[in-house]
Amino acid sequence: MYFTFFMSKPSIACGLDIGTAAIKILVAKTTSPGSTEAIYIGQHPSVGIRRGVIVNIEEAAKCIANAIHSAELVSGIKINGVYTNIGGAHVFCASSRGLVSVSRADGSISEEDVERVLLAAKTISLSSNKEIIGVYPREFIVDGEGGVKDAVGMRGVRLESDAIILAGFAPYLKNLDQTLFKADLEILDRVPGAIAGALFALTPRQKELGTALVDIGAGTTAVAVYEDGDLIHFSVLPIGSINITNDIAIGLQIDIETAEKIKIKHGACLFKGADKKIRIEDSQKKYAETFSQRAVSKIINERIAEIFEMVNKELKKINRAGKLPAGIVLAGGGAKLPGIIEVAKKEFRLSCRLAGIEGIAGIDQDLSLVNVCGLVLLDMEEKNTKSGSRSFNNSSAFINTLKKIIKAFAP
Repeated sequence: MYFTFFMSKPSIACGLDIGTAAIKILVAKTTSPGSTEAIYIGQHPSVGIRRGVIVNIEEAAKCIANAIHSAELVSGIKINGVYTNIGGAHVFCASSRGLVSVSRADGSISEEDVERVLLAAKTISLSSNKEIIGVYPREFIVDGEGGVKDAVGMRGVRLESDAIILAGFAPYLKNLDQTLFKADLEILDRVPGAIAGALFALTPRQKELGTALVDIGAGTTAVAVYEDGDLIHFSVLPIGSINITNDIAIGLQIDIETAEKIKIKHGACLFKGADKKIRIEDSQKKYAETFSQRAVSKIINERIAEIFEMVNKELKKINRAGKLPAGIVLAGGGAKLPGIIEVAKKEFRLSCRLAGIEGIAGIDQDLSLVNVCGLVLLDMEEKNTKSGSRSFNNSSAFINTLKKIIKAFAP
């Protein structure tokens, strides 16, 4: 865990991760420096959501409202607003540049100049049904001199920004807003899930050297690549652990519920040793069948290898395939499969590890909770900033900058 908060009174934060398979809610409090504790953590089956996108507003709103109600009953806290995620393969990134003249007569670059140059970077040509989610600066250029991370206070005549623009399909983003409105929730902020997860799971050193968080969800797989401390690429692939379940159902000629049960209880990416037989009842317990564990592992291995191949294609787009010194960090429910690290190392030819769940007491080591933990940290940092308290590390400074940017460009 890489964030420390200093505050005079307990601060309550809430994250809402709207996923394809489950709605995850985390309510946490911070009462002393470096001490964060989960008050409530819950997972509820999703309804009205397909591959990270809300397709039925009424059903999804009812599902979220029920989940929030459960959280309120257990925690004893009224939840009015949440930090939530933006999901779905409709989210994409594009490079953009902005250019402005420094406004002050003495040539000193102000925060207003930085905001103007990021607004200028926002003026990218998009189709009418696309909406900008956020602007993430990679560097600033002052009078032609690049590599500047913080331009405020420097002197110059011309200020440029090299930035990553995140955008999505406007109707899907509107569905998200309307759903939370119907669930009687205020959107404190909305952030792509893997970016929130990266704030929690990646260290400043990993981001500086070059790393990628690969978040394998139920319906999608998100890739967030960092280098020199900044986001340099983001993508959401329309494939996830549900595809593994479907493959098992088709390959073994069984129903989906039984296939999911086999994946969770007996699934593995690799199988070593003598073959074992799996005996499992169907979902209605009318009959039982026996399957080869080696055959199940082969099905899973092939689909996981395909997912990693698609991730590698994303890395090749930015010439980072096999070139990330800090390697790959895996998160999401789909990363729980035994043997996945060995498959990842073979496919990526890089160091690979599972994301850690550290720093929030009372939470199990569950890879599916990485994103919701990141959302809670964003909420805490915002409250911490408003309270006027300080935090002493590079990660907090990074979050402050990220929060200002996201908030400035959110609709």
